[in-house]
Amino acid sequence: MRTVTALSVVVLASAGIGHAVLSGLDDDIARVDPFRDMKNRPRAGHGMNILLVGTDGRDSIGKAEREKYRLGGAPCHCTDTIMIVHISEDRDRASVVSLPRDSYAQTPPHTDRVSGQRHEGHPLKLNAAYAEGGPQLTVRTVEKMTRVKIDHYLEVDFASFMKTVDVVGGVEICTDQRLKDSRSGLDLAPGRHTLKGGEALQYVRARYVDGGSDLSRMRRQQHFLAALVERATSSGILLNPMRFRDVTRAVLGSVRADEGFGTGELLDLGRAMRNFSPSSSEFTTVPVVTPGHVVKGIGSTLKWDPEKSEHIFDALRRDEPLSPRPSAGAALRVPVDPKQIRVQVENGTRTPGLGRRVDAALAATGFATTKAPVNAARQDHGRTVVAYDPRWDRSAKSLAAALPGSELRAVKGQGPTLKVIAGADFEKVRKVRPEDPGQGEFGVVRGDEVNCG
Repeated sequence: MRTVTALSVVVLASAGIGHAVLSGLDDDIARVDPFRDMKNRPRAGHGMNILLVGTDGRDSIGKAEREKYRLGGAPCHCTDTIMIVHISEDRDRASVVSLPRDSYAQTPPHTDRVSGQRHEGHPLKLNAAYAEGGPQLTVRTVEKMTRVKIDHYLEVDFASFMKTVDVVGGVEICTDQRLKDSRSGLDLAPGRHTLKGGEALQYVRARYVDGGSDLSRMRRQQHFLAALVERATSSGILLNPMRFRDVTRAVLGSVRADEGFGTGELLDLGRAMRNFSPSSSEFTTVPVVTPGHVVKGIGSTLKWDPEKSEHIFDALRRDEPLSPRPSAGAALRVPVDPKQIRVQVENGTRTPGLGRRVDAALAATGFATTKAPVNAARQDHGRTVVAYDPRWDRSAKSLAAALPGSELRAVKGQGPTLKVIAGADFEKVRKVRPEDPGQGEFGVVRGDEVNCG
């Protein structure tokens, strides 16, 4: 009883400290009323739905930074990014659904916020709803298209995004190929990078890295959000009330939110995220059936796949995962098809037959082994090694993923055949399969599938 009482006191005290350190933060938030006079809304589901909107506002960014990060030109006063963030009722899962900004949309009847003119419902691109009717029309249009009730609205501009990334100490991003976009100024070599505010903005804004344009940009945004969640949950920010207050104050000082989004909701989200792991978050983009759907007076739009998109929105309404979680033995996605990877296995221990066992296990997983394992020059390897020519680094990463705990060792001039030196730590070969994240039936990936892990 004494132990239970003591724990209760600690919990209550912690909650009190949490409210105390966050008191007054509500006053820092710029408020907006996106739900004013809204009628005939979708029925509320379980969990919390936040409409996260990124605008192209840049007025508070200095001239030097605007030039450095290619933020010139006049802002369009429209939404650059639109996402529904669903926090499950039990607070153990976050589901993020990206809504393409060029989606074909039909607005409900409304009054133009600039001209004051009354409009009946009409077609437009989804991101244009903000320019025509502000947050209210954006929320109404999203609810009309998805039949998902939005509980809170959070609006982030370029400045607040950069500040968020900086106050958490930067976010680590990995890429297996060079990412270069002359318009945003993004230029990342293959490898790991810790991006600060301005560089992070270039990363999530880049639209001309490849032929995927806006759709591939949304995948990068999802990768970035997964990395941001991992940074926030692994750095101790959520466990330190004072640190949590400082980060929250810096972020909320430059965002806009509805009146109902305040200290209580922040504490609720903070407590929930303390138990998050990378696999607690899942990401997808609304599936598109007709890219390049041309509408007179609007231009090229994206039409949603009615069946697949309804599957996603129904999952949000039911507070269910967007796709079933894979079993413990599910294959891991890798960038290169194992069938394209030639492997020579060597036994780096004195255990008889280990080379043959590793060779057979890799072959069973799909790797093109030589089927002729040999003994290594040394038999005292404690750790399994994947030796590779740097020109075949993507293949090496795919092979290393199948050998948990293995060491990657670059050997210039080795050629296209990768070498596995089996060490005493070898236990098993993990199943892997080639697949570009986001290309499954409903395009759902978990945070642990897209972070640097």
